[in-house]
Amino acid sequence: MNFAHHFAPDISRIAVIVASLGRPDNLAMLLDQLSQQTLMPAQVILSVESDADLPPAPVLARQGFDISIVRGARGSSPQRNRGLDLVRGDIGVVAFFDDDLVPSRHALEGMVTFYAEHPEMNGASGTLLADGIRGPGITPDAALRMVADADAGFDGIDPAITSTPRALYGCNMCYRRAAISGLRFDEALPLYAWLEDLDFGGQLPQGTLAHTPAFYGVHCGEKRGRETSGLRLGYSQVCNPIYLLRKGTLPRRQGLRMPLRNIVRNHLGILRPEPWIDRRGRARGNRIALLDMLRGRLDPRRILDL
Repeated sequence: MNFAHHFAPDISRIAVIVASLGRPDNLAMLLDQLSQQTLMPAQVILSVESDADLPPAPVLARQGFDISIVRGARGSSPQRNRGLDLVRGDIGVVAFFDDDLVPSRHALEGMVTFYAEHPEMNGASGTLLADGIRGPGITPDAALRMVADADAGFDGIDPAITSTPRALYGCNMCYRRAAISGLRFDEALPLYAWLEDLDFGGQLPQGTLAHTPAFYGVHCGEKRGRETSGLRLGYSQVCNPIYLLRKGTLPRRQGLRMPLRNIVRNHLGILRPEPWIDRRGRARGNRIALLDMLRGRLDPRRILDL
C-alpha cells in the first residue's frame, strides 16, 4: 500500500523505519527510546517477518506516535523496501534505525537541525558513542547507560559535517525524503543483505551525504538474527563488494580491498577464533565465492543454496 501525497513534505516530520527479525526485546527498548524524543517521530514503521518478531501488544499500545506494521519475507532489503512503501506523503525525512540501536533523546531533533542547516545535503549518519558490531556486542543496559550519560551532559546540537562519505552506515542513517524518491534497496542481496546500506547511499550524488555529530547513539551489535551461518556471510563478504563494484555503487578501491581484507582476516582468525564469529565457516564461504568468481558465476543470491 502506498500513501498518496496529500501534504507537502516537512523536514520536521520524520518517519523511522526499523527492519527486525527475532529481537522483540530490542525492538521494545528502541520504541521506548523513541517515545522519549525531544521531537517525536511522525511515523514509526516496523517491518517484520511475523508477529513473533514484535514486542507484546501493551508495549506497542503505550507509544505516543503512529506505528505502522508490515509483515513479509525476511531479508534486510525487502523489509526496508516494504517500510518505504508505507511512508506517508507528509514525511520530510526518512530514518533507518537498526533494532539494536539505542538513540539519544535528541536524535530526531538533531536530524531536523542538520537538514535545516544544510539544505544541500541528501543524507546523514550520526555519531556512534560505541559500536558492538566488531566485538562480542554491548548489552542493552550498558548501551542505555552510555546514552543516558551523554544526554545528561548534552549542551546543544552540533550540526557540523565531519566528512562526506560515498555512503552511510545503515544502523543510524537518515535521508531527505525528496532525495530518495524512487530509490530501493537491492533485493538481489538476500537475507542479511551485507552492504545494502552502502549500495543504497551509493546511488545518490557524491558529496551530498555526511557524517555528523548532530545525532548520536549506541549500536549494540546484537548477535541474534545476524550471523546464523558463517558460510553464507563469508560468501557475501567476497561476492557482494564485487557485485556492487560492477554495479557502480561502490568505489573501485573499496570494492577490491574489502574482499581481500575479509579473506585474510577469516583465514588468520581460524587460528584464534572469537567465540561470537564462525571464522571457519566464513573462510569456507570466502573460498566458494572465489571459485564462483573464477567460474564466472558469482551471484549474491547463491547464499540461498549454501
